[in-house]
Amino acid sequence: MSLSKSDKVFLVLTSLFLGSLTMLNILGTSRFIDFSFSFFSVEIPFVLAIGVLPYPITFLCTDLISELFGKKKANFVVWLGLLLNLWVIFIVWLGGIMDAPEGLINGELPLEIENGKAIVPHGYEFYHIRKLTLGATAASMIAYLAAQFIDVQIFHFLKEKTKGKMLWLRNNVSTLISQLVDTTAVILITYYYANGLPLNEDGSLTHPLLYFIISGYVFKVAVALLDTIPFYLATKYLKKFIAN
Repeated sequence: MSLSKSDKVFLVLTSLFLGSLTMLNILGTSRFIDFSFSFFSVEIPFVLAIGVLPYPITFLCTDLISELFGKKKANFVVWLGLLLNLWVIFIVWLGGIMDAPEGLINGELPLEIENGKAIVPHGYEFYHIRKLTLGATAASMIAYLAAQFIDVQIFHFLKEKTKGKMLWLRNNVSTLISQLVDTTAVILITYYYANGLPLNEDGSLTHPLLYFIISGYVFKVAVALLDTIPFYLATKYLKKFIAN
C-alpha cells in the first residue's frame, strides 16, 4: 500500500527533526566556535557550541507539524525525540563498556600533554566524544522536553486566539520563548551537572555563563526570524501538496 502525500510530508518532517536532534546531541559541546567581534572598540563575546547549529531546524519542524497536522501529532514527535535521546545515551554507554581499552580513569579518557596542550591519545577519541555526548544529552533531555512542549502549547494557544490568522506571530513567539527556556536550561545543566563547558572556575562564573546563554539565544533568535519566510512558503506549498 502506497503512502499518502500527507504521510510522506509527516515522515519527511519527522525524519528531519529526529536527524537534527541526533546531530545536536552527538556534536553537543565537542567544539566551540568563537565569533566574538568588536563594535566601536567594544569587544563583544560571541561563542557557540557546534551542537547548537542544527537546533533551530527542530523548532521549524515542530511548528510545521503543528500547523499541518495538529497538536497531537506534534506532541507525539516531541515524545519520539525523547525516546531517541534515551536510545543515543544507551548506545553511547554500551559502546563505552564493551571491550574498553586500558588506561581509562573512572570510565573517562586519559589526557596527555603535548607542547603545553592537553590532547586525546590515539584510540581514545571515542571516549572524549562519549563523555561530552552523555553530558550534553542528559542536559538537553530536560531542556528539550520543557522547550518543545512550551513551543507546541504557545503555538496552538496563539493559533486559537488569532483564529488561525497571523501565522508569523505564533511561529516567532512560540519559538523565541521556547528557545530562551531551552538555551538557559542547557547551559546551566551542562555546566553544573555535566561539567561540559570550558570555563575557568578560578574567576566569577556569572559573566561566562551569561555569555554562553546570550550567544546561543541570539543565534537562535536570528535563525527564528530568518525562517519566517521559509515557514510561510513551506506551509503554503505543503498544504497545497497534501490537498492535491
